[in-house]
This record gives sequence, structure tokens and C-alpha cells, in this order.
Amino acid sequence: METYAGEKVANRYHPRVFSGLKVKLKTERGVLMTQSIDLSMAGVCVEGEVAAMAERLTIAVQLPNDRLIVTGARVRSFKDGNTGIEFDQLDWEDLFALARFLHPRLP
Repeated sequence: METYAGEKVANRYHPRVFSGLKVKLKTERGVLMTQSIDLSMAGVCVEGEVAAMAERLTIAVQLPNDRLIVTGARVRSFKDGNTGIEFDQLDWEDLFALARFLHPRLP
């Protein structure tokens, strides 16, 4: 078990890192901007309840000093007023860019 934001959670295959990045979402209700709370190789948690459970959306995350990652995604969870979003399969260049961002921030 790991401690995450003061609570115990199960170990994850893809650990999360705090990110605070701007995130653009295209949902069934339109386009909106929000901010990421944390990010992993598998997905992102964003501020607010931005879409319905299991809703498909398109997400764009600009990595600092790197590329813009744009991919399909699906809402997977809600917790404390925030939304957990799981990425669809990322292409190799997006995977490498995400790994470059996450690696130095991992515990």
C-alpha cells in the first residue's frame, strides 16, 4: 500500500504523479478547460466532474517543453468532486513524451 493525499491506496501498475497541467476536454456537451491533479501512463485525474461515467471524450494535455498529447479517453471514476479519466492506447511518441515527463517526478 502507498499513501496518496493522506490515505492508503493499492499499489498501481502505473504510479501517479502530481502534475497541475492544463487539460482540454471535448465531451458530448462541448469543449472545456480544466486542470490535472495527477497524471500517469494510463490516465489523468482532473478537477471537477467534467463528464458522465463511462462517457467517451477527447483529451489534450500539453506537456511542458514537449509535445501536445491528444487522444481518446473514457471517464472511469469520480472522487472528491474530481474525475478519473483513462487514456485510450497512446502512440509511441506520446508514450515516450509522457514517460519523459513522469520519470523525474516518480517517488
